[in-house]
Formats: sequence, structure tokens, C-alpha cells
Amino acid sequence: MARAIVARIDADPDRCGLDHARRVLERWLAARPCPALREWERILQRSWTEIREVLLDPSEEGRRLRQSDPFCGILTPQERWEFYRASP
Repeated sequence: MARAIVARIDADPDRCGLDHARRVLERWLAARPCPALREWERILQRSWTEIREVLLDPSEEGRRLRQSDPFCGILTPQERWEFYRASP
């Protein structure tokens, strides 16, 4: 799913998905500031290239970070369901 999110943001020259993720993160932090969200706050201050690397990182660390990533809403519900149906 992270690849699809990255592809969507890559295809948008304005990188609106990054602004969306920052707004989501801001709401989440206001409701419940926790270490995982503070980590994403620091990540989202980086360049798109660096953020992209985090989203695509296949390591255990990358998987851990994606468990709390604020990129929800980038893909439509239908796109997410298609991904879930295709996953083993």
C-alpha cells in the first residue's frame, strides 16, 4: 500500500499528499501526542525524497514506522480494499 501512496504523491507535482499527511498528523498530535507521532512530525519536515525512502523502507524499522503513518486518505477506500483483497 505504501508503494501506491508513493506513486500517487510522485504523480502530483504539487505533492498535495504531503500537505494532507501533515494536516492529519497535526490533528492526531492535538488529540494524542505520542512518541510515534512525534517521530512522524520530524520525518515530515524532511524532503519528499527522504520521506519517500521512509515509506518504501523494507526493513523492520520501515514496517514499524508505517504502522503509524499519517498518509491515510491518500488512497480511496476502494483502492485500499482492492489492496487488501489482493494481499495473501
